[in-house]
Amino acid sequence: MAATLALFTAAGLMLGGCSAPSGGDAGGEKKLTFMFRGGEDEKKAYEKAVEQFEAANGVDVDIIVTTADQYATKLKAAIAGKQVPDVFYIGPGDVQAYVQNGIVKDITEYVEGSDTIDLDNIWEYGVDSYRYDGKRVGEGSIYALPKDVGPFSFGYNKTMLEKAGVPLPDKDKPYTFDEFVAAAKKLTADTNGDGTLDQWGTGLNVQWNLQPFVWSNGGDWLNEDRTKVTVDTPEFAESLQWFADLQNVHGVTPSVAEAQTLDTYQRWMKGEIGFFPIAPWDLSTYQKLGFEWDVIPYPAGDTGETASWIGTLGVAVSESTKHPEEAVKLVEYLTANKEAQQSLVDAGIQIPNLKDMAETWAADTSTKPANKEEFLQVVKDYGRALPGGNTFNAEWYDELFTNIQPVLDGKQTAADYLKEAQPRMQEFLDAANQQAGN
Repeated sequence: MAATLALFTAAGLMLGGCSAPSGGDAGGEKKLTFMFRGGEDEKKAYEKAVEQFEAANGVDVDIIVTTADQYATKLKAAIAGKQVPDVFYIGPGDVQAYVQNGIVKDITEYVEGSDTIDLDNIWEYGVDSYRYDGKRVGEGSIYALPKDVGPFSFGYNKTMLEKAGVPLPDKDKPYTFDEFVAAAKKLTADTNGDGTLDQWGTGLNVQWNLQPFVWSNGGDWLNEDRTKVTVDTPEFAESLQWFADLQNVHGVTPSVAEAQTLDTYQRWMKGEIGFFPIAPWDLSTYQKLGFEWDVIPYPAGDTGETASWIGTLGVAVSESTKHPEEAVKLVEYLTANKEAQQSLVDAGIQIPNLKDMAETWAADTSTKPANKEEFLQVVKDYGRALPGGNTFNAEWYDELFTNIQPVLDGKQTAADYLKEAQPRMQEFLDAANQQAGN
């Protein structure tokens, strides 16, 4: 997205101030457009929330909904066509580019002076993800409010563990790396005696699961001021090597060929995987799984402390909206109104944005998982932003995963690969910081 915006600006389109909302006022009634991405559950929840907002505020809202994989393309087209929606989703990684190109509105004064929301009752991580002071995301003015926070937790197939005679994990004390491997080995089996494995301890995607293991082992992607890539350290290499060894040494994950036949997500859904990541957006689907499951902390490395990441999507206001006050009210309603939040929570696609609602939600054991409190612990105590989310673009971060397959296949050591990758990643980071003016 950042690269696309740069191209638009270079072409002389000068996005700031020239865009117009796709909807116009009709019959004297104020009209807004709201663009977001999601499935049927999310669409229905938002339709209900928007209908309530319209009735309470005398505003007509046109909903534009896309699938997740189409959203960025369609939003780019709307920007290029000078039809920026009044209200739309934004990710933390897009904040710098959107602000610098004049696409999103600074809503600080609106929300800090609002009598309809309490910023102190919204997760700090969510609000801070959309702050920007011109140099650093996480500080300064507010350019969006969080639609949600998405704490990434670790799930386990309780039915499988009990059948294999593996003691259920402690919900408060994470496995060590060694303990996790030992449990995963006991779960990896040929259950029907045909000579082929059909059940595995785990099956993790490196792009979405390496982070908890690196952080808990004392490694990180960047230094504190986000100017130096720090992947070429022993702590990082140990974590990546351990991750690769799950398949190549310990054999507790499906092979590449087996994963191509049926990916690990589908194998988890079928009850063939013992441990698998679980996020709030999975909950509506996972209520219907044919086995018992729950969530626990990620296994911990040398620090002994578990770690994980938190996703988020924000809801922003177009700089060019004709109705800024009404647009901000819609953002406030979607992100902080209790009825609207309840619609989204009931749809099983997120945890509550509001702290008090979240505590009530976590205490409810009538729906899965029983240990909902683990999600809140990620948000409150130890969750972090994905490393690429707080820089001008994520090209430096993505570079780590571009040529990582030989490590995962056991053909190259993690330490050797990271020595090669660090300079390439640093070049991309330097370019991103230069674009951001840092």
